[in-house]
Amino acid sequence: MSASVVDVLASELREAILDGELEPGRRLREVELAHAHGAARHSVRAALRALAAERLVTLERHVGARVAVLDGAAGRALYELRTALEVEAAHLALRRHDGRLPEAVHRAAGDLAAVCRHPDARWSRVSRAHDALHAAIVAAAGSARIAEAHAAIGAETRLFLLQVPRHWSFEDLADDHLRLVAGLEDRGPVALREHLDASAAALLGDAAGVSVGRGR
Repeated sequence: MSASVVDVLASELREAILDGELEPGRRLREVELAHAHGAARHSVRAALRALAAERLVTLERHVGARVAVLDGAAGRALYELRTALEVEAAHLALRRHDGRLPEAVHRAAGDLAAVCRHPDARWSRVSRAHDALHAAIVAAAGSARIAEAHAAIGAETRLFLLQVPRHWSFEDLADDHLRLVAGLEDRGPVALREHLDASAAALLGDAAGVSVGRGR
């Protein structure tokens, strides 16, 4: 079955947002989007509602639609949920694989490092490889419910992580995640908690109580 006009439009807008082409806070005017994508305004409106359900867009009465801005309380709330899901997933993954992580996780870490170190590295590609690594850690837990909940915040997390290139080089990102995987097998889920705590502290501009300078 072919995708509907609304699905295609939502997909195009989603990728433009997550690739940083439509920056956080940007007004999304129905007339302009309809003209740019050759779609009817009611289709644009439906696509924006779908993206609002993913928390990528905010809809305000009498104001219209904007690309969501994730900072402050919203960013912290997202990181609290992400940490709860990923740290528990890491705990289950290590317990179910005798203290090691499956090959899929190591492969995903290697893929991320390769993408980061490519001469033509771009954030759109790096972010997908980054997502794949964290998703692989979650998948290793063997919990369909945790994986489902983690996938549900995937787009919102990618939006928040658009800030990463302002804080770390791709080389740092590669090294950091290789250390994360090694640390999980060496020290357990605490390595992932520290990784995520450091990321939240840096991206939210709140280093209180966190001494580690890296982590995504």
